[in-house]
Amino acid sequence: MKYNPSEIEAKWQKFWKENETFKTLNTTDKPKYYVLDMFPYPSGAGLHVGHPLGYIASDIFARYKRHKGFNVLHPQGYDSFGLPAEQYAIQTGQHPAVTTEVNIARYREQLDQIGFSFDWSREIRTSNADYYKHTQWIFIQLFNAWYNKVSDKAENIASLVAVFEKDGNAGVQAVCEEGIEIFTAVQWNAFSGDEKEQILLNYRLTYLAETEVNWCPALGTVLANDEIKDGLSERGGHPVVRKKMKQWSMRISAYAERLLEGLNTIDWTESLKESQRNWIGKSVGASVIFKLKESTDTIEVFTTRPDTIFGVSFMTLAPEHDLVRKITTPEQKEAVEAYIEATSKRSERDRMADVKKISGVFTGAYAEHPFTKEPIEIWIGDYVLAGYGTGAVMAVPAGDTRDYAFAKHFGITIKNIFNQDISEEAFVEKEGFVLENSDFLNGLAYKEASAKAIEAIEALGQGKGKTNYRLRDAVFSRQRYWGEPFPVYYVNGLPKMVDKAYLPILLPEVEKYLPTEDGQPPLGNAHTWAWDTVNNKVVSNDLMDGKTVFPLELNTMPGWAGSSWYWMRYMDPTNEEFIASEEALNYWQNVDLYIGGSEHATGHLLYSRFWNKFLKDMGIAPTEEPFAKLINQGMILGTSAFVYRIEGTNTFVSKDMIQDEKVQQLYAYVGLVNNSSELDMEGFKAWRPDYATADFICNANGKYIVGHEVEKMSKSYYNVVNPDEICQEYGADTLRLYEMFLGPLEQAKPWNTAGISGVFGFLKKLWRLYADDTAVVVVNEEPTKEMYKSLHKTIKKVQEDIEAFSFNTSVSQFMICVNELGQQKCHHRAILEPLAILVAPYAPHIAEELWSMLGHTETIADQPFPEFKAEYLVEDAKEYPVSFNGKMRFKIELPLDLSVEEIEKLILADERTQAQLQGREPKKLIVVPGKIINIVG
Repeated sequence: MKYNPSEIEAKWQKFWKENETFKTLNTTDKPKYYVLDMFPYPSGAGLHVGHPLGYIASDIFARYKRHKGFNVLHPQGYDSFGLPAEQYAIQTGQHPAVTTEVNIARYREQLDQIGFSFDWSREIRTSNADYYKHTQWIFIQLFNAWYNKVSDKAENIASLVAVFEKDGNAGVQAVCEEGIEIFTAVQWNAFSGDEKEQILLNYRLTYLAETEVNWCPALGTVLANDEIKDGLSERGGHPVVRKKMKQWSMRISAYAERLLEGLNTIDWTESLKESQRNWIGKSVGASVIFKLKESTDTIEVFTTRPDTIFGVSFMTLAPEHDLVRKITTPEQKEAVEAYIEATSKRSERDRMADVKKISGVFTGAYAEHPFTKEPIEIWIGDYVLAGYGTGAVMAVPAGDTRDYAFAKHFGITIKNIFNQDISEEAFVEKEGFVLENSDFLNGLAYKEASAKAIEAIEALGQGKGKTNYRLRDAVFSRQRYWGEPFPVYYVNGLPKMVDKAYLPILLPEVEKYLPTEDGQPPLGNAHTWAWDTVNNKVVSNDLMDGKTVFPLELNTMPGWAGSSWYWMRYMDPTNEEFIASEEALNYWQNVDLYIGGSEHATGHLLYSRFWNKFLKDMGIAPTEEPFAKLINQGMILGTSAFVYRIEGTNTFVSKDMIQDEKVQQLYAYVGLVNNSSELDMEGFKAWRPDYATADFICNANGKYIVGHEVEKMSKSYYNVVNPDEICQEYGADTLRLYEMFLGPLEQAKPWNTAGISGVFGFLKKLWRLYADDTAVVVVNEEPTKEMYKSLHKTIKKVQEDIEAFSFNTSVSQFMICVNELGQQKCHHRAILEPLAILVAPYAPHIAEELWSMLGHTETIADQPFPEFKAEYLVEDAKEYPVSFNGKMRFKIELPLDLSVEEIEKLILADERTQAQLQGREPKKLIVVPGKIINIVG
């Protein structure tokens, strides 16, 4: 009976599928445990060996919790809307649904062959109408809600309307747009319906507004900040510019404080929490209004240092600030316009990160200092962002490093307001100074001066104390086809929601997936995309009459829409009426363990926490936080291979032959390189057409040697390893164990295929404990004390390691245990049955087969986890080193319960002792029980 992984794994994957082994019920007496992987996007490239790392870890934990008696929910699905499928559709004309289906089939095939314990009966896909119907419904709830600062929660917009009807808006404390005009109840009730709707848009949690966005002309869409790198789109590397567009936005800023506070209640790594804290960016300070010289306009700034108000030397506006073009003088117009154009090509992230480059332009305009009335130059600079704070800063170079550098660069006067030397650099501390040259603040320190400055600013009517957040409202519109359609139509240019009874609003068919010729999103190409309010259905655009048939929204929702609530849908995925039943939501509560990549720290994880908190306010989500514990798995790194082409030629020189030539370092497919770093030159020529005529300068042995570098595993680096190949040659259990064995889950680690064979050898050793070449060799005899010791050491270690997510050390312990049992010639059922259960979370296929070989007919997946018994690890004997005059001569094992006198008697009687003494009487015999024996002769 030889270990045949391909046969065994196919058998048990079929068994699990046919018997629905991992199907989870919502009604059970068992305690619940919800294990979830971050929502995967099914790419056409399929999985490489780096992708399953987190899935294997979550699967081990899910299987372990099942063994420990929990009702485990471990689902899987697909975040199947997205830009890659749309770009492929643009290139090929093939509908994104077709390529998405093909990609999902490939993904599912690969996931199944690795043996995950997913409950596939709960599979969801965000691009399925029965899913995005509920995403549309959640959007409507957000539209029909406002944030009440008094109750500190979202409430239905009807409650706000009731306040307006009774008292107007003067006393309303809401998270809303700045500068809303005050109106009375009489005025509100006199407004037209359209006027009321326009006002309510300033309060709704999702709203339409002119917003600065990241526009990618090549992709024809808006991109989120985390979809841009170095001013280029992450997808395709296309230029991205900043421009204003009318967009749907989500008022996530309403939840800024709750998002901060919630971090104290969840089990996440401190680094991940800190990323979110920084992104939310809470600052306490003051809002200050500066009047403009020769203008009725004002500039509002937020500052965390109101104590430095007398140190303001200039002001800087974001290039996109609404006032820039209005206040710029004719003499400065050309320079300002050129700077605005240049800045529009840089992403906000790049501008924030670039602290070395100093650039800016004077507008020619001046503001007025609120106290001294002195003129203050107004500049623009790209280090100020339109979306952060007010898009303007009061520059105090004496107390701010960036302002100091800006002032030095442009020769602006730096006024010292501290009793400190600032001749070389700004003084940025909040302690160890008193103010000077600061009028009524002279002689005061930071805290007292800040409070007094705010009091004076408020007395002037030119500001107030304020808490500010860096977190900005999230743009929610995308100029794409392949996304959730908005359930929105427009009457007189104002948005109206489609009633829940008529959801979903399905994606229409379009002839092409590019924007229209006049720049409208791809849905502008749809011929049937208007809403009939009489018959409540989508109808032909030709029927639009502005009376009963109206245009539908042409944008679609962003990719994060569907992934911001998906964990709830797994709880009750076939519910047609609601996102999930109240019973299911109350049973599962939230995700107990969430595993995924750290790249989602400030995108998905913030948006999903926001939506969860909103749904909690609406009485739907049972918990404030969606993910109780979160682990970021590290990255599996690939070993890239490089060839070296002499510039201007198609000749490649071996790495060890490079001399003075100028060479280009180019990636080569790692599959063309052997373990000795030798390139398959003929294979390389056949790999790509542009290399077909390649010439090679080889070394003295006729070999072409490549270079190597360990870096991210990526198909663009041609360094990916396909898990299918590993599974076919060694089996999925080997792959699972090896990925865990590579190193700690949360650390990055390089892939080395050479190590696979060692793990495969371990599984063959494990197999031989149960069977030889012809038959099962398990016996029913009582195991020895040493066998029990090996088993219970492993039970203890594996349980502790799984609970601590230290999977690599578990694999090491399995190897130690199997080696020990092999040396002990252990084939004993009492040892091998619990050992199979211990191994099952890690290598489930071989564990099922071994369990079956032991005579069991039920699955091992439901067996209780072996119980650790400490008594098997209690030592009852000790191996003593016996020394003569300090030199160890032999060892002897003695019971630990012997007295000193009994040990002395046994040692002196031992023939080895007599041989050492040669008839002499020992001068002294030293015995330390449990430690040493020393004879002085």
